[in-house]
Formats: sequence, structure tokens, C-alpha cells
Amino acid sequence: MTHSSLTALPAPTQASNRRRPPTPAVAESRPLPLFMMIDSFETGGSERQFVAVSRSLDKDRFRLHLGCIQAKGALLDGLDVEEFPLGGNLYGVQSWRTRLNLWRHLRRRGVAIAHAFDFYTNLLLIPQARLAGVPVVIGSQRQLGDLLTPLQFRAQLMVYRQCDAVVCNCRAAANRLIEGGLDNKKIAVIWNGLAQDGFGAAPPALPARSGWLRVGMVARMNSRVKNHSLLLRAAARLLDGDLKVEFVMAGDGPLRPELEREASRLGLGDRVRFLGDRRDVPSVLASLDLTVLPSASESLSNAIIESMAAGIPVVATRVGANAELITDDRGALVPVGDETGLAREIERLLRNDDRRTRMGSNCKSFAEGNFSLEKMRQSYEALYTELLHRKCGLRAVHSGEGDR
Repeated sequence: MTHSSLTALPAPTQASNRRRPPTPAVAESRPLPLFMMIDSFETGGSERQFVAVSRSLDKDRFRLHLGCIQAKGALLDGLDVEEFPLGGNLYGVQSWRTRLNLWRHLRRRGVAIAHAFDFYTNLLLIPQARLAGVPVVIGSQRQLGDLLTPLQFRAQLMVYRQCDAVVCNCRAAANRLIEGGLDNKKIAVIWNGLAQDGFGAAPPALPARSGWLRVGMVARMNSRVKNHSLLLRAAARLLDGDLKVEFVMAGDGPLRPELEREASRLGLGDRVRFLGDRRDVPSVLASLDLTVLPSASESLSNAIIESMAAGIPVVATRVGANAELITDDRGALVPVGDETGLAREIERLLRNDDRRTRMGSNCKSFAEGNFSLEKMRQSYEALYTELLHRKCGLRAVHSGEGDR
């Protein structure tokens, strides 16, 4: 599978042009005004990828404007972002004021390319960008869609049909949209990227324990979909054997107290450590021998990519894009919810140091070849410029009222 693929996009039809307001004059110019928008800046995978893309783009080629619905979260630090609040309701009074303000913002900035990065910004930005006459409008599908209600899925699919392209971060997410009726020609698959320091050797965050092995899970504790509980139950199955193994949970959220109580109830005691929210994930990974991701739903997992980049094999559930990442020579896959199978695969890999070492080497090579930040940057920049060229006939900007 290639890191990035874009099927040829059709030229806009005369009928679709008639439905849009006249597009302002287009002039050959650089840098190209690009507007990217996300819901918030919490420490999730989509948010981290948004920040990584925005910071990596060539500033000589793109004049970047950032927007969000909620100006909150640790990742907001150091970014110049315009907030467009919905007031808690996508169709309330506040949201209609926000739509008008967003329309004005796009016109005033002369935006040539508008890119929505997640569910709520897809619903908000895409229609307003079309009304504002933005030449290139792009949506994003960064999860499988199975966690949306049928109404939410259909609503998002409807706005996707107004896009020039929809970026999916894996083939599994793309296939869900195709099954839902979206034209394959609109879909671009671009895998996530890691900064170079994600591939380097990091100092271990936890001191080694002689004769002990460590298994870790890196995930926020704000959703049961991540299935931390399944790992705890699998860990409890390994207590009675001769295997000396410690389990590490890196992440925080509202479910943490419940998970800590469950760990105590299962008798895990000092065999499990809750590290809380960590900004030194490479160092946490450097302390581990194996990582686990037992999610019930997953698109392209940053946790798996980061583990692979650190040379750590992964045991994960067979869901979403996990099968695009994990093969028999890079880890193991188990059915969703299979507590027995999860414990069995963890034990099997922990008991075979040589195999685990070979897998770790394969993981690192695979990550280096497919998930560099530079490769992701090139893919996004190629998508932006190619679409603008196809829509406008040249690499151009949409001349609005200019920056103010």
C-alpha cells in the first residue's frame, strides 16, 4: 500500500458551478492562502496530526490560517488560531452567527484551500467554504465512522459530496465511505506522520527491573472504545505463572479512577502502574518490551505507529487499520474483546526474546519507510497544489478582500 494515493478527480460540472456563487478572480501568486480547521486542541491523535501538518507545511508555498471550534487543549500552546464557537449546538442561534463569521473570514483572507480536519469541522466548514467561493474544499475522515449515529454518518457523507477531496488516514476508513456511497475518485489516503525525534533513541522514563518485562498501553482514558479494561483482565490472567511482567498505562481522563479500582479488584496491585498524561511518550516506550492496543474501534492508530517507530512490537485487536500496520513479523492481532487470546499473545511474545527483537527491528524499518513527517508533508502539499491546479487551471490563489 502506498503512503498517499489520490484517484483522478473529476472537473466540476456545469450544474455544480451553477449552484455556487461566483468564484472571485484568481491570480497566480504565492504563498497560497490555506485555511485548516479542527474542533479543539486536546491531546488526541487527530489533534496532534493537525498540529504536525500545520507546522510542517512549507511557509514559502502556503500562507497558513488556523481555525477551531473550541480554543482549548494543551496542543494550542504557541499557535495563532481563530476561534469559531458553536455554542454547544450545531444548529443553535450562536452557530448561525458563527457560520456568518466564518464565511466572512474565508472571504477576507482570500482563502484558496479550506481543509476541515474532523467531524464537526466537516459539518461547519465545508458548506461555508463552498458558499464563500473557496476554489478547493477538503474534508477529513480520521476514524472509521462506526462510532457515529446513522444520522451523523449520513450528514457527514452529504457534506463530503460537496468536497473536492476527502482525506482518509487509512484504507479502512476510505472503504467505509465508499461502502456508504461516496465516489472513490474523491478519496485521498494519506497516512499519519511522526517527527524525526519519534524515530530516535530516547532515554527510558522508567528504570529497568532486573528479570522483569514491561507491557504498556498508551491511550487517553476518555472512551471505553479504547478498552483499557480488557488489558487489565488479560494482565490478571498472567499473575499466577512464572512470568515476571509489569503493566504500564500511560494516559489520563475521566475513566482513570474506575480503571484504577478495577486493577485493584483484579489483584494487580504493584503489577500495574498508572503514569497519567505523558508528554515524553518516546521515553515511556523506551521503557517497554511490548505494547498493547485492545480497541473496539480504531482508524490509523498513532499509538501503534509510535510504538513501531520506537522498535517495540504490538499486540492489537483486528479492527480498522490495525491489520494495515501489524503483520505476523511485526506483532500479533486478536479478535475484538478476546480476553483469553490477548493474554495468550502477550505471553507468547514475552517468552520469546529473539522473536520480539526481530519484530521490533521490522517495526522500526516499516515505520521509517512509511510514517515520516516529511513524507506526510509532501503528500499534503501535493494534494493541495494538484487540486488547485485542476480546479483553477494554474497554481493560484483566490483573491478575496485580502488579509486584514
